[in-house]
Amino acid sequence: MGTNMKLCSIALSTALCALMVLASGNAEAGTREQAKRMYERLTGTAPTPALLGDLEVRVQSDPLAAALYIMDPEQAHSRDFYTVTLKNLVTPWTNRDQTVFATLNDYTATVIGMVRDDEPFNTVLSADILYTGGSGLGLPAYSPAGNDHYEQLEARGINLGDASNLVRTTQSAVTGLPTEATAGVITTRAAAEAFFIAGTNRAMFRFTLMNHMCRDLEQVMDTSRPPDRIRQDVSRSPGGDARIFLNNCIGCHSGMDPMTQAFSYYDYDETAGRIIYTPGQVRPKYFNNETTFPFGYVTPDDSWENRWRSGQNSLLGWAQSGAGSAGSGTGAKSLGQELANSDAFARCHVEKVFRNVCFRVPVDGTDRARVDSMVAAFKANGYSLRRVFAEAAVYCRGP
Repeated sequence: MGTNMKLCSIALSTALCALMVLASGNAEAGTREQAKRMYERLTGTAPTPALLGDLEVRVQSDPLAAALYIMDPEQAHSRDFYTVTLKNLVTPWTNRDQTVFATLNDYTATVIGMVRDDEPFNTVLSADILYTGGSGLGLPAYSPAGNDHYEQLEARGINLGDASNLVRTTQSAVTGLPTEATAGVITTRAAAEAFFIAGTNRAMFRFTLMNHMCRDLEQVMDTSRPPDRIRQDVSRSPGGDARIFLNNCIGCHSGMDPMTQAFSYYDYDETAGRIIYTPGQVRPKYFNNETTFPFGYVTPDDSWENRWRSGQNSLLGWAQSGAGSAGSGTGAKSLGQELANSDAFARCHVEKVFRNVCFRVPVDGTDRARVDSMVAAFKANGYSLRRVFAEAAVYCRGP
């Protein structure tokens, strides 16, 4: 400020002097405001004056490191990022109503734990992984037949960013599923209750597509795919009009049914309140309404095929090498790898984070270019979703 006042003595006008002083003030306030905005958008709360001063210095030095520091699980100030921000982001993925008001469950807790521990997020649909409350919290024991464990974890306001409060384990260790039958959040109790319940298991595929690839079935309709693996319960002439099948039904079922076969050994027991897995035995629901079209496909096992690797849905960017590149397989785990290693999966989650942090849809050219770079970085940096949050916070720290 002193330098600016000296310059005022030789300024051409008092107006110019005022502008110089104002510019100096804005520069000083800008970094502080940026630090405040980053913290608020990541945690939903305001920083304390002491923390804000610390963050201001960190933002001046390295904005990305400052954003990562805000989410550092070893810091008490990161609590609301994990307990509130992430919980609210993920909860709609866990229920058919897509409501944020559902209680904490094993699906949500597992995603929170994976982000906190920087687990590769492209394993979220395939890993043998589960996060539960720490043994020292005095919670009801984890049960594959109930949600009391997580409801108490939430009701007590436990800090989910603390590694001793939310602990990694495996589904195979506590749910009775064999390792090969685990498929990340797909085989959590919450997902089974919401998407394996009743029906034909197509709901699990549809909601996984919506939640992790940001597409509903209408957006991936392709009537050019062969219909030979469409099940018996789909009429080939709805209402007596075969054109409806050929122009509409086939568009979804020709791609969906060959992939939902991966779930054919799974079910949800409403009475017992838990997931069912019967290896080698296709669940009876796969033969519901078998007389609708008796010549339709009869599911023999859990082998699946991705017929969307050709045709218009090749634009979803299926992996061509490494994990998730086979295009076919057996069981939910390999299908989860197929879906989570696509370009659509990476872009879906980057855009979700962008909207959550920046409070807008990336529609203009600058935003789209930034999202493109974030998608590339997401894949290059080991699918670290926490880093995506940091990059979004840095980009949107300005006005």
